[in-house]
Amino acid sequence: MDIKRAKQEIKDSIEAYLAKDEFGEYRIPAIRQRPILLMGPPGIGKTQIMEQIAKECRIGLVAYTITHHTRQSAVGLPFIKEKVYGGKEFSVTEYTMSEIIASVYEKIEQTKIEEGILFIDEINCVSETLAPTMLQFLQGKTFGNQKVPEGWIIVAAGNPPEYNKSVRDFDVVTLDRIKKIDVEENFDVWKEYAYKQGLHPAVISYLELRKENFYRIETTVDGKYFATARGWEDLSQLIQVYEHLHKTIDRDVVYQYIQHRMIAKDFANYLELYYKYKEDYGIEDILAGEWNTATLQKVKAAPFDEHLSIVSLLNGKLSELFESCHMMDAYVTKLYEYLIYYRENKVTSMLEDIWHLAEKDMEELKTSELMTHREELTMKRVIAALERFSVNIKGELFIGDGAFDEVKAMFEKEVDAREEEIAYTSQTLQNVFNFLEDAFGESQEMVAFITELNANYYSVWFIKENGSDQYYRYNKGLLFDERQQDIVRQMDQVEDMLNHGIK
Repeated sequence: MDIKRAKQEIKDSIEAYLAKDEFGEYRIPAIRQRPILLMGPPGIGKTQIMEQIAKECRIGLVAYTITHHTRQSAVGLPFIKEKVYGGKEFSVTEYTMSEIIASVYEKIEQTKIEEGILFIDEINCVSETLAPTMLQFLQGKTFGNQKVPEGWIIVAAGNPPEYNKSVRDFDVVTLDRIKKIDVEENFDVWKEYAYKQGLHPAVISYLELRKENFYRIETTVDGKYFATARGWEDLSQLIQVYEHLHKTIDRDVVYQYIQHRMIAKDFANYLELYYKYKEDYGIEDILAGEWNTATLQKVKAAPFDEHLSIVSLLNGKLSELFESCHMMDAYVTKLYEYLIYYRENKVTSMLEDIWHLAEKDMEELKTSELMTHREELTMKRVIAALERFSVNIKGELFIGDGAFDEVKAMFEKEVDAREEEIAYTSQTLQNVFNFLEDAFGESQEMVAFITELNANYYSVWFIKENGSDQYYRYNKGLLFDERQQDIVRQMDQVEDMLNHGIK
């Protein structure tokens, strides 16, 4: 199955394992809560989904790459203890607490969250001395003589033997005690994730054209050559920072991440053309709704691959605008929540108190490790606004209802800024549709554009919230209704889940 389905399977298992009856007992007793073994090629996101699952399920996470550990750190160090058996005293070997088990208890102490996931990566690549310990761990949920705390679910991950010569096979006894999930790479699923994470549009558009280069591992006489999902994501972040620093990405830099010379060279060439097309066709002018007959003729005369690159450039900029609107909306919504609390408590609380309450809320969520990066950015923005509002009120010496009226006026400016950003993004989307109509009409290029809008979480969110007549017309005419409705349903599920997040 793909990584998205695997993530849902693990979440379903965790919800089942942590379900309790009316007496507070787990409906599935710990002995029947099979450890989950996630098997799949390296670099497809097995570790990443564990972090996502822990945050979405609001539980703790302790993650170990077991190949970095010795038997002593996993089991504990031996020591001699005197014990009496049958009236005689004997020296007995015991063990200190396993470092891994101790980490679970430390996580509980730190986050105050009693339930969680103990994730062990590369579990089938351990050394010969540690292998029996791993089998004992999967079969009995213990390291040495210490059990994994109740309420903590074991999830392990490993690579199939074709990707690692150090892989050890599990025996039937062990396999019969685990829940095994096989996962494979899938570009379409990864693309949804890539849009949501804001990956560079050149990476997404290149892989859309060269899907065979998304994930490849080849063994030759000269060694291994590979391209993985992890490599593309890390390269994307480097490209974005290099653009900010005005540095150049060439094939040597690409090869540092995509360690397959042919693919690295091909992508470097594509990236160079990507930047060239941006200048040649005046992408910024098109986004602003400005183009002429010469531009249209130049576009129409270009080959189909070049058309798709132009569509990708336009879609990439729109994607940034959609994401920015989403972040702005989250910020204004969260700020509104705190200001409502201020309105209801203004007799006993000053705005400065609400500002410090927001700071306290963020610190608690950071300590619990349940806050996502985007939630943290939103909270920082909210805190900065509350601080600014508070300073302004103090500076002008507003009190009572006068203070609240001033805060309301300052908040309305933030709402106006959100509306202006939405209006600008809506106009830009309309400009792109108008250009594509003039240049291509109802063609494969328009199909490609609508397809990418439907694959992008933020574009679907924006259109769902703010509408787009041209989108609805082409979406229906090009038979994307069913796909778009499926994405909306998924978004509604995500929003329901997030509603249980920071308040």
